Parts: sequence; structure tokens; C-alpha cells
Amino acid sequence: MKGSFLKKTVIVLLVFFGIGALLKMSGSFFGEAEKKVSSNNTILHLDLNGPILNGKKFLKNIKKYREERKVKALLVVIDSPGGAVGPSQEIFAELKRVREEFKKPVICVSTGIMASGAYYSAVACDKIIVAPGSLVGSIGVIMQFANLEKLYDWAKISRYSITSGRFKDSGAEYRPMRDDEKALFQSMIDEVYSQFKETVMKERNLSGEIVKEYADGRVFTGASAVKLGFADQVGYYEDAVKMAAEIAQLGQDYEVFEIPKKKMSIFDLGGDDGDDDVNSLVEYADLLKTQGIKSAGVQEALKFLMRTEYLNQPLYLMPGVWE
Repeated sequence: MKGSFLKKTVIVLLVFFGIGALLKMSGSFFGEAEKKVSSNNTILHLDLNGPILNGKKFLKNIKKYREERKVKALLVVIDSPGGAVGPSQEIFAELKRVREEFKKPVICVSTGIMASGAYYSAVACDKIIVAPGSLVGSIGVIMQFANLEKLYDWAKISRYSITSGRFKDSGAEYRPMRDDEKALFQSMIDEVYSQFKETVMKERNLSGEIVKEYADGRVFTGASAVKLGFADQVGYYEDAVKMAAEIAQLGQDYEVFEIPKKKMSIFDLGGDDGDDDVNSLVEYADLLKTQGIKSAGVQEALKFLMRTEYLNQPLYLMPGVWE
């Protein structure tokens, strides 16, 4: 009897999730159709929020809509302190591809933070609009390490590794870093930093002297960024919309299309369609708070992710933002 009941339960669950999968593939869920671009003159609104750790959803949306005939321009709204080097460079490359290959203007706007990797991404845009008090810049690279040797001694834990070469365990948290390892990591940082500066010089048409003077990790206000040439215009969201319409020559007849956020259902269990690990974590923590469930603070969780999972990696990240 128990075996028969278990088999029936498994069959019911398979049928249930199978129906759910078919509904998702058809683009609807209990009759709710996916919102699509309707206007022939559409400005696509994209959000780039939070630490850039993989940016996969942002990139997916660019690739999904860049060939849409009705989409005539992209508007990227940025509120990010930066993040990992590779994903920031990939977002930059995809935004630039929209401009050069698909011949569609791309406008970036920030009224919050557009720093480090987020700024790297933004320089791919035709125009950068910033609020006068927004935080812009932080052109630089950071790589953080932790030496937990004394903590392990206190906890009576012995850690070691067997490696194939002298640099294979460089940056390990269980021992001090050697001078040759510090030199190796510094050369890596210098190389990535040089890539950042060259990209800013080329895309913003700035002199090497200006970039050298101000690309030291400092953050500008939006007003200062415009004066120095790191941004184009002081303004806000509506100003960016009007600029996108103007460059795309849409006149007054256009529509701003914001990609609807996906509504989670039971059929999404086990899936991972979030933008970034940290962004998903923030949304989850907010959900727990609304339900009155005690959980670890978001800041502590962010620190945990950024200092363990992404420890020992070069980052385009605004320093001190999580302190």
C-alpha cells in the first residue's frame, strides 16, 4: 500500500509540474500573457542596479530586445557601486554593440550611484546623464585579501595545501602573503586598471592627462563629473528619455517600455533567473522582512558574499560602500 501511494504521489507531482512547464513555455500563466513591445517608436528601459556580479539577466534582456524592430533606443537607469571585472566589461561590450552593430542610441542616467564597474559599463553609452548630487566615477581596481592565520591558531585549526607550483595557493587566507605574490597581484591590478583608463579615454574622448589625474579611485558628484568630461549633462530620468527620443529622431510620438518583472510561482522552484546573486539575496531578505521572519541583515549577507565568494578577485567596486 505504501509503495502504491508513493507512486501515485510521484505521478501527480510530475503531471503538476509538467503542466506548469508547458504554461511557462507558452509564455503565459493562468491566462496572464507576457507584456510585449507595442509602439513602433519604443525606448527600451533597462535597470542596472546593485553590485554587478554576473549581470546575466541584464545581458539577456539586451540580447532579447536589441533586434526588436520597434525598439529604436535604449535607456539604461543605473544605481550600482560596480562589481566584478569580467561582467562589467561584458555589459560595456554589449551596450556598445547595440550602438555600433544595431545602430540604436544608448543613453545612461543615474540619480544615485554610478561608480567603478557601473561607470565602466556606462561609458559605452552615447550620452551619460547624472543628477548633480549623484556619485560618479571611482575609476580604479581593488583586490581584497584576508589573513586568518591567527584566528585558525586560536581555534586550533591547521590548514595547508599541496600545490603544483609556488603561486597556486597565492592569496590563501591561512598564511601571510609573500613579497613575490604581492608583486604578482599588483601587476594584475595594474593591467586591469590600464584597461579601465584606456576605455574611459577612448569612449569619453578625454586626454591621458585628465584621466591620469582623476582616475585614482575618487568619486565625483554628478555636477563635477560633467564639468570634467566624465559625464555629458546634469539631469534626471525625464531628461534622459527626451534625449533618447531626440537622438533616435522619434519626435513626440514614442513609448517607454519597461520590461515587467517576472512573477514567481511554484513552478519556478529550483530555478535561478535572478540578475545577480546579491540582487536576488536583497529581494529575498525584503520578502522575509515583510513576512515578519527574522533573518540575517542584508548588509551582513552582502559582506559575506563580497568577502568570501569574491575574495582574492580584482573588482571594479566602489571602496567602502558596504562598510
